[in-house]
Amino acid sequence: MIQKEYVQQMARYNAWQNSQLRGTFKQMSKDELTRDRGAFFGSIFGTMNHLLWGDMVWMSRFCDDVPAPSVSAKQSVDLTPSFGVWDAERFRLDGRIRIWSQTLSNMDLCVEEHWFSGTTNQHMTRSRGLCVAHMFNHQTHHRGQISQMLNQAGYTPPVSDIIFMPEDA
Repeated sequence: MIQKEYVQQMARYNAWQNSQLRGTFKQMSKDELTRDRGAFFGSIFGTMNHLLWGDMVWMSRFCDDVPAPSVSAKQSVDLTPSFGVWDAERFRLDGRIRIWSQTLSNMDLCVEEHWFSGTTNQHMTRSRGLCVAHMFNHQTHHRGQISQMLNQAGYTPPVSDIIFMPEDA
């Protein structure tokens, strides 16, 4: 399905996107970040938290040293209490995702992943490659929602086209 080079590229892309968003978020007040904008996760901050939560869930399944989030999916919007805490956790996890991507082999992506989904309340089995592709797709999906909310709030969303990612990102 996917190969390690794809995972490495997407890990770089994820970190680059979050770094750009971080710069925009720093310009915003707490009220702007937490204002309910009618999105699925309410606010920009709620969506940021949900995205971090999802990455933590998947990485806890892929890596023994990444703890699962301490809250459920329904509570994911409240994962971190402030931008500062979110920023530190996001930076740490983005680094961990990049390191993990460097350690993968193509064979690692062919094994089955087994877990219990609290969202569906059932045991799940899928190929790890599909789960990894889903993690990166989930990131892109929710960053798109964040970009739309930033635009509506009068901020210019950062460039998100992967073809424009700098080589040194």
